[in-house]
Amino acid sequence: MTTDKPTLVSGGNGYLGSWLTAKLLGTGATVRATLRSPDREVPLREAVARAGVDDSRLEVAVAGLTSDEGWDEAVSGCVAVHHVATPMIQPTDPADVLVPARDGALRVLRAARDAGVRRVVLTSSFAAVGYSPKPVRDYTEDDWTDPETPGLPAYPLAKTVAERAAWDLVAQEGGGLELVSLNPTFILGPALTAEARSSLRLVKGLLDGQLTVVPRQRFGIVDVRDVADAHVRAMSTAAASGKRFLLLADGPTISYLELAHKLRDELGDLGARISVEEAPGDDPTPLTIHNDRAKAELGFRPRPLSTTLVETAESLRDLRLLS
Repeated sequence: MTTDKPTLVSGGNGYLGSWLTAKLLGTGATVRATLRSPDREVPLREAVARAGVDDSRLEVAVAGLTSDEGWDEAVSGCVAVHHVATPMIQPTDPADVLVPARDGALRVLRAARDAGVRRVVLTSSFAAVGYSPKPVRDYTEDDWTDPETPGLPAYPLAKTVAERAAWDLVAQEGGGLELVSLNPTFILGPALTAEARSSLRLVKGLLDGQLTVVPRQRFGIVDVRDVADAHVRAMSTAAASGKRFLLLADGPTISYLELAHKLRDELGDLGARISVEEAPGDDPTPLTIHNDRAKAELGFRPRPLSTTLVETAESLRDLRLLS
C-alpha cells in the first residue's frame, strides 16, 4: 500500500470498518474514513486506539449513503476504495434498506471512477449468495440469491440488489474501474467500537439471557478481523479483479443451538445465562458454504471458530456492553 495517497474506507467507524481502518493504518497506509456525521470522529479514533494503532495517518470525511453530497471530496486523491458502509436496520418497509444500500454503492463507485481510482473492494454478504432455495444447500461464488424469492427478508434483498447493481455499473459504465466483492457469512469477533452493533447483538442476547429460545437455523461464521484482512488482500491481489469471494471459518456451518452450547462450554461463568432451549420445529437442513477460492487466490487463512466465539464474548464483557 502506498502511504502518500489515501485509501478510502466508507463507514470507517462501523464494526468491520473500524477493524479495516486499523488494519490499513497498521500497514503504514494513509486512511480516509467516511462518517455520517463529524461527531463520529472521536469514537473512531478511540476504536483505532483499542487496536493499538497510531491514528496520525487517519483522515475523516463526512458522506452518507442517501446523498451525493461529500462523496467526490471523500474520494478525491484516493488510490483505492473499500466500500464497507451498509444500512443495518430492521425496517417496516424493505425500501428503507434496499434504496440506501443500492444507491450508496452506486454513489461510491461513480465517485471512485470519476476520481481515477483503480479498484473498489465491496463488502457484500453471503446474503447475496445463498438465500434462495436449492435442492441441496451447497453454495459457491457462482450462486446468487434471487430477489424475487418469496418472503425474502429486507437485508438479503438489499445486499443482493446492491451487489448486482455494482457489477452492472462496472460492466456498463465503469471506464476501467475494477471491482472485487467479498461475501462474508455471519460476522463475529471482538469489537473496537464501544457499542454492540449488528451481529454482535446475537451474542449479547445470548450472554445476557435475553434470547431464551434459540431459532432452528444453520449458518456460517467468519471473524471480523479476517474479513478486514481479506479486504486488504483483495485490494492487492491483481487476479482478484472481477471476482466474488465467500468468507467463512473452516469447518462445518453451525446452528444456533450448537453456537449456544459452544459458548457455554468455553466461557464458564460468563456463559452461565446462555439458553440452550431450541424453538420447536424441524431441524435445519445441512448447509455447506465453500471458502476455497478465498484461500487459494487471496491467501485467506481464517481463525478457528472457537477463538472467534470466545473473543467476541470477552470483548463484549471488557467493553462493558453486557447487562
